[in-house]
Amino acid sequence: MRILPHPTRRDALRAGVAVAAPLILPRGLRAAGRAADAIRIGCIGNGRMGRGDMLALLDRGLDPALNARIVAVCDPDANRARRAKADVEKRYAEKAPGQSAPQVDVHADFRELLARDDIDAVTISSPDFWHAGHAVAAARARKDIYVQKPLTYSIREGQVLVKAVREHGVVLQVGSQQRSSREFRTACELVRNGRLGKLVRVEVWLPPDSGQVHAAPTDPPSELDYDLWMGPTAERPYVELGVHPREGFGRPGWLQREGYTRGMITGWGSHMNDIAQWARGTDLDSGLTEIEAEASFPDRGLFDVHTRYFASGRWADGVPLIQRTDPQAGVTFVGSEGWLFVRRGGIEAGPASILEESIGADGIRLPVSNDHYRNFLEAVRSRTDPIAPVEAGHRSNSVCVITHIAMHLGRKLKWDPASETFPGDDEASALLDFERRPGWEL
Repeated sequence: MRILPHPTRRDALRAGVAVAAPLILPRGLRAAGRAADAIRIGCIGNGRMGRGDMLALLDRGLDPALNARIVAVCDPDANRARRAKADVEKRYAEKAPGQSAPQVDVHADFRELLARDDIDAVTISSPDFWHAGHAVAAARARKDIYVQKPLTYSIREGQVLVKAVREHGVVLQVGSQQRSSREFRTACELVRNGRLGKLVRVEVWLPPDSGQVHAAPTDPPSELDYDLWMGPTAERPYVELGVHPREGFGRPGWLQREGYTRGMITGWGSHMNDIAQWARGTDLDSGLTEIEAEASFPDRGLFDVHTRYFASGRWADGVPLIQRTDPQAGVTFVGSEGWLFVRRGGIEAGPASILEESIGADGIRLPVSNDHYRNFLEAVRSRTDPIAPVEAGHRSNSVCVITHIAMHLGRKLKWDPASETFPGDDEASALLDFERRPGWEL
């Protein structure tokens, strides 16, 4: 594991109210591994995924060895922020009855939260187009980061974020939780150790998007700062079904609108292509060298991301990566001596004996994490990289983004993973980033 430099976080003692352990300790001792000083977390984005991330870290943080506390929530939708505060307070009352819970502050603007000296780490569970803006600002504010996948919307954003994380010495865990799954780790170790023989091809299977929305714009609700919600992306009229539900935590409409997301190619692709990259050992500093794709973009009203697609790419050693839509998401590795299919909750191989083979003492062993949230808090304590560091998130997402670019251009693209460019292809290179609204430049 890479050891991260520890940035200066506080210049004096920091006081707070304990749930299961004190919140007061001189600066620097928490980073040295002592759990007496709580990791104080602010949660940016309190919707469907944000609520899950927030409560999961709350639960893990009650372990005295990790000792983390949710102390702030942040969302431009005031209803969601207030609900998040209530959820945190209720959870503390249930999990630590009779003990004093930390005060939970509510923010609408993430910049206010990041300006606080008493917050050590953040969760970022905002829409895809906001990930880079929130995460780069958090890294520059020297906050450790748990960010939902995909890491960023564009390749350029990923480059900026990798640089910011390393320059400021913060921990970043991407929400690629399959790395904390025994099945996926086992599959990657078997491939890396040649148990399938010579690798012939890799196939990634992703579910399709569906449905349609036809609705007229309305005024944004009073509880939503819609201009702040749009942030860096292009201004659009407000339609509730194209943003997120005013009540409840149903799947938000932005997940099927280009400009906010790229669709399933990054939504699920960032998970499955991450496993393809991890198994090959190209997850930190490399990727495909060519890609071509075709996709369906049917008229679905507000929803305009791809539905079904097929893509064919290739790594530098000639091994192809095939990506296609399928109801069951997973990754298939085909070798000269057998095959292996891995999905969430299951792994199969032919011959089946492949799964019984021992890696051996001299084999390649991947880092072990059995709980993605716990692994993040452990990395914050130890100042080491977590199981899904920023480079892995960027390289795996890059596979998805260049595939999406190929979908739109409809031709084979050459990609240089070293320079992260489309050599000599101005049309494709123009799509490596997007134009931000004034005031939201990285």
